[in-house]
Amino acid sequence: MSIHLTIDNKKITAEAGQTVLQAALANGIYIPNVCYHPSLPPLATCRLCIVKIEGLRGFPTSCSTEAKEGMVVTTDNDELRTIRQRLIWLTLSELPQDQPKDTQLMKVVEYCGVDTILANFAPKGKELPVLADEPLFERDMSKCILCGRCVAICQEVRGVGTLGFVNRGYESVVGTAFGDTFSESECRFCGACVAVCPSGAMTEKTPVDPADPEKVLVPCRYTCPAHIDIPRYLQLAEQGKYQESLEVIRETVPFPHSLGLVCDHPCEEVCRRHDLGGGLAIRDIKRFVAERDDKSWRAKLNIPQDTGKKVAVIGGGPAGLTAAWFLRLKGHTVKVFEALNNCGGMMFSGIPRYRLPLDVLNNEVKEIENIGVEIAMETRVEDLDPLFKDGYDAVFLALGAPVGSSMKIPGDDDPRVTDGIYVLKGVSHGWDMELTGTIGVVGGGNVAMDVARTALRVGADEVHVLYRRAREQAPADPEEIEESYNEGVKFNFLVNPVKVTPKPDHLEVTCIRMELGEPDSSGRRRPVPVEGSEFTMNLDKLVVAIGQDHVVPEGFGIEVDKWGSIPVDEETRMTSRKGVFAGGDAVTGPASVIKAIQAGRLGARGIDTYLGGDGRIGRVFVEEMTDAPCIGHEAGFAGKERAERDTLPVSERLKGFPQVDFCFEEDKALAESSRCLRCQLRLKIAEAPMPPEKTK
Repeated sequence: MSIHLTIDNKKITAEAGQTVLQAALANGIYIPNVCYHPSLPPLATCRLCIVKIEGLRGFPTSCSTEAKEGMVVTTDNDELRTIRQRLIWLTLSELPQDQPKDTQLMKVVEYCGVDTILANFAPKGKELPVLADEPLFERDMSKCILCGRCVAICQEVRGVGTLGFVNRGYESVVGTAFGDTFSESECRFCGACVAVCPSGAMTEKTPVDPADPEKVLVPCRYTCPAHIDIPRYLQLAEQGKYQESLEVIRETVPFPHSLGLVCDHPCEEVCRRHDLGGGLAIRDIKRFVAERDDKSWRAKLNIPQDTGKKVAVIGGGPAGLTAAWFLRLKGHTVKVFEALNNCGGMMFSGIPRYRLPLDVLNNEVKEIENIGVEIAMETRVEDLDPLFKDGYDAVFLALGAPVGSSMKIPGDDDPRVTDGIYVLKGVSHGWDMELTGTIGVVGGGNVAMDVARTALRVGADEVHVLYRRAREQAPADPEEIEESYNEGVKFNFLVNPVKVTPKPDHLEVTCIRMELGEPDSSGRRRPVPVEGSEFTMNLDKLVVAIGQDHVVPEGFGIEVDKWGSIPVDEETRMTSRKGVFAGGDAVTGPASVIKAIQAGRLGARGIDTYLGGDGRIGRVFVEEMTDAPCIGHEAGFAGKERAERDTLPVSERLKGFPQVDFCFEEDKALAESSRCLRCQLRLKIAEAPMPPEKTK
């Protein structure tokens, strides 16, 4: 129901039940205010929003006065301006002089023109302590104006009740009961109090860019290369809706189970709970829901009618298969050409079975075939011209980086010196890689850890990892290094091989010790050789796992850069050749599975647009939830520790390739998902109305 009223001689229409302030703001009429917030009930504490209403005595606050039919309201005249300036003077008289200028409060101050009143006045602040020792937020209560917004949202909207008014009269401050820390007061660390603070009394420790708030406020979703809606699937898992949780993941990626086992989980590294018992075990929850998949999502695929367009995908790794999945879901005919006799790319050849069992990978590849994607195994493509002659409208190159890099040191041409990618591929295919005796592995990444742990499983007596930097600089997942230690791998940090001397029955590997110098372009301290520190190691085999390379056949007719990588258009992912797109390791260099999947998504989007589609490749299996703003009080919430998965005893691991990590039990999965801070709710808090820029 609509009502009509007049504000500042302007006839407006408002919704029944709106306050005068809401009606004014909705119609582009600004009334100064600080305590009002659209996500909160009216507080009427600052009184800056006073107005004059015909027929009413005094100056009612517009934030708490309901708009009525026929009302005539004045929001701005000399009398109102003078009263507002005096109210602001009272507020500023107790605040520090260095109030941040970008806050709502100071913008309102500037709008109201209070500088002339305070020209010769030195305010006397309350000199309250800055509380900076807690996770996530900093509180400088000397900047607090006691508007009550943080208290209202904590108590009435979130239902947590951590914040309240402490003391009385002049001594009144916003704080916690008994001066407890936020953690002791059962804070849920949702950040709502920070979001509504108008004066800078409560701030994020990490500055938030207003143009890109998700980077700091919902970092798990922001940091995930594929931008999986992590908060949504965690919330569904917490509610016991495991299938819906799995389907949220499947909206974005076709390999949820594989990712639940091998994703390098950058989301966990940035989780805002890090200082509160550790970041969430997001990957483990993904695995938990994936292992309970009842496949009901298949009925929701709704593949459209054939578009008549054909796409060839060169390479059956995660990037290529992901592109094929989404392109087929757009109605295009897709054929994947894979040079080997197994699909999965590095997921098959480069990740050992103790991390990613073959049946998990094969089942997810089978789902891609089930929707009509054709996969041609043992079909190497060296020339694209025949494909276009066969009627393909577009080609996606997902070549990967299947060749290990060489150290280029004397003696490394001995056949007992090999690369880590070849070793892992050989073991995956069942070849005898002769990993016996004492094995040296050069490198500090996940490939090096996989090689070292694999060697122990196929016959090595000892495995020594040689890495030229310190442990904390190793790019491998810390848990992979830890498990390598647990299984008996010996680590030699700050060591680098410089020469291999072949002997009849062993390799004599000369190494030099390193020390850390100035940071290099990666931000890590550069390893510098220590003069005169050479020593030798006797090894039966040396495996080099320091990087990966790719090869682009000349017959593809596309440009490559000086490193042999394929340049693509940032938006379309098209190469220098029309109709030929590329993504994955051959474009970016070696990367993670989740980054390869995102490369496939971007490729599918670009190709679909090129073929006349809308480029919208996402699927919706689960309708977006309306998040209830109330999260409630939970005793002991801040102290909840991260759940750790159980693992196979070391004594049983090295007898073959049994899976090392166990899936969460249900109680552990529920407990872990309930640790989520629900950061996404922060983005749904409305913006406070800011004063318009004054025209000169």
